[in-house]
Amino acid sequence: MVERKQAVVAAHKFSIRNREILEQSRLCGCFHCQKIFPPTELKPKHFEREAEGGETAFCPYCGIDSLIGDQSGYAVEPELLAAMKAYWFD
Repeated sequence: MVERKQAVVAAHKFSIRNREILEQSRLCGCFHCQKIFPPTELKPKHFEREAEGGETAFCPYCGIDSLIGDQSGYAVEPELLAAMKAYWFD
């Protein structure tokens, strides 16, 4: 349980300023709507430039900035996405 919570908190940092890592990923997932899809579905309109630098992706399905890619070091799996949703949104 503690390990899962640590992963949920640590993985969250990959949901911001994440364009480069998403472009390197094979899969990405939204921990808001739980959709898993290839990052090739992301278009330029799904990214927003951050004042601090970098670009953050918004989910093309729900519009929330809750995407992580598998190149983050975390497996994009339903269990992790559900735990992240419960922690960050519920």
